[in-house]
Amino acid sequence: MKSATKVTVSTFGVLAALAGLEHGIGEILQGNTAPEGIVIESWPHWEPMQIVSGEPAMTIVPNLLGSGILTVLISLIFLAWVTLFIERKHGGLVLILLSILLLLVGGGFGPPLLGILLGITATRIHAPLTWWRKLLPVGLQRFLARVWLGSLVAAFCAWLVMFPGSILLGYYGNVDDPNLVPVLVFLAFGLLLLTIVAGFAYDIRQQTDVSHSPPLRVGRNRMGRSTL
Repeated sequence: MKSATKVTVSTFGVLAALAGLEHGIGEILQGNTAPEGIVIESWPHWEPMQIVSGEPAMTIVPNLLGSGILTVLISLIFLAWVTLFIERKHGGLVLILLSILLLLVGGGFGPPLLGILLGITATRIHAPLTWWRKLLPVGLQRFLARVWLGSLVAAFCAWLVMFPGSILLGYYGNVDDPNLVPVLVFLAFGLLLLTIVAGFAYDIRQQTDVSHSPPLRVGRNRMGRSTL
């Protein structure tokens, strides 16, 4: 049985990993220099990134080159984990840990926050979702289950519009609205939360359909052999 929760976590986990990777590349390109403080900019001198304030991040590593290398390595581990191992017993907890590490070494603020949210969600993969069964009426479960895939696509597009869309609009489209990025962030996270809840509803309906399916009956043909 395909888990909508797993698909959601893996899909947006890839986006989080790639965003962290991009932060790391910006820090590597700044070279073997010391940061001015714990809060840094991943791309301080590249004009297209100025619409997002040079992509702020934080790091406890006293060297930008080292910070960038660690960010790239953790982002790659994050990517592998969220696509290949997220269904393991402690998959969600490991994803949360990787997100915290990503935050501390220079992976920005958005990617780790997204990773933590996905890690919490991943703890519900293949879970009975008892609390959500009580919270969501059956009619609402069915509606959310039907809209899950559309919500997933809409949320994915919203995240792409936020990044790199906002940068492309600002640099190539001359869109210089200070409210653009906050609005896109709100829309992207809002649609993601809807997708997560809809994914829970989808999985609940899948589990319910399986539990209510009639058992296979075993009979015997004229030769005395068992038949399904």
